Amino acid sequence: MSQAEVSRMKPPLVPLATLIGRELRGGKVEKPLVKYGQAALAKKGEDYFLTKPDCERIAGDPSTSFSVFAIFDGHNGISAAIFAKENLLANVLSAIPQGVSRDDWLQALPRALVAGFVKTDIEFQQRGETSGTTVTFVVIDGWTITVASVGDSRCILDTQGGVVSLLTVDHRLEENVEERERVTASGGEVGRLNVFGGNEVGPLRCWPGGLCLSRSIGDTDVGEFIVPIPHVKQVKLSNAGGRLVIASDGIWDALSSDVAAKSCRGLPAELAAKLVVKEALRSRGLKDDTTCLVVDIIPSDIPVIPPTPKKKQSFLSTFLSGKKSQSVNKATSKLSAVGAVEELFEEGSAMLAERLGKDFPSNQSPGTFKCAVCQVDQHQVDQPPADNLTANSGSFFSPTSKSGEGPFLCTICRKKKDAMEGKKPRRSLVAS
Repeated sequence: MSQAEVSRMKPPLVPLATLIGRELRGGKVEKPLVKYGQAALAKKGEDYFLTKPDCERIAGDPSTSFSVFAIFDGHNGISAAIFAKENLLANVLSAIPQGVSRDDWLQALPRALVAGFVKTDIEFQQRGETSGTTVTFVVIDGWTITVASVGDSRCILDTQGGVVSLLTVDHRLEENVEERERVTASGGEVGRLNVFGGNEVGPLRCWPGGLCLSRSIGDTDVGEFIVPIPHVKQVKLSNAGGRLVIASDGIWDALSSDVAAKSCRGLPAELAAKLVVKEALRSRGLKDDTTCLVVDIIPSDIPVIPPTPKKKQSFLSTFLSGKKSQSVNKATSKLSAVGAVEELFEEGSAMLAERLGKDFPSNQSPGTFKCAVCQVDQHQVDQPPADNLTANSGSFFSPTSKSGEGPFLCTICRKKKDAMEGKKPRRSLVAS
């Protein structure tokens, strides 16, 4: 079943403003505690992470605080990972209107994450360096968690009751059929390495470049169909809280989501992160950089996420039936029961105009134009807006599209969009 078919089967999502309103009416206004720990072992030294638990939507106002945690798994060098660590957060925040309410800020965040990822990719590619990086970027505001990701680093959510939910999508060509189809439709080739004698070895890769991933930041030496547009998922926890395990693929190549969650339940976040890395090392050895962040979102009166009680007779029932229990495996692909987690938003399309929408950004003054990605104002560009700013010039939209639909994009960002969709050669992106 395709992602589009799954989306159509989902019930309508509850608007974020409605959920926050329920919080206020129910008296659930106290923010949770956010405690975190990190651990890492280096094989190539290309993993980086970001922990910022003290961000503020309004500078100087602690009541507007939010936290950011991220993993950057570099490849072909460290430059892209370092650049993304240093610039991505600022690029995301620059795409959110200033002075808006908390619920408006959270509703704008998914689109701002898309704009921030693309802007960071454009800025890095203009440096002419060839490294790339995966990104798993997590924003926690109260009980609301927003996760944006490209590549194969992963974020899981472990909630009360032992249900493990995956908040990211792996963009490995080997496992992701839809991404393979998108890459080939945009002009890339997907195949394995050919060795002497014509034998194919290793995982599926995209050519040119030989990258195993379909989405990343950087990778200037491969086609623009390797896109920086992230999968974004936004969920809201109940006041029982939960635990996030954010890690690079050095962890996930060794451990399943369930094993990673179980290995550290009931332990403080700092110790939990170390045990996840230790378990990965015990299982597979140090084959790759292994970096793990464990983040607990918990009520202020609970010091740590308690261990999940074991169900009695579960082993006996499994033994008598002669079958392996599949209940946990099925749970890994979906969110836990209503009351523990409520899903607010999920989108993984690689089409930039779909992700930003025609009204983004919403903070521009009447009669002005602002690029939805890089935030350049109309007076900062040389060409008139009719030629320079509209995203639907050319053949992107169908002939039935109305004039002015789609986000406004400057020349460079429009070229980036066209290149990602296979409409222009990659060399046309970088300005001389």
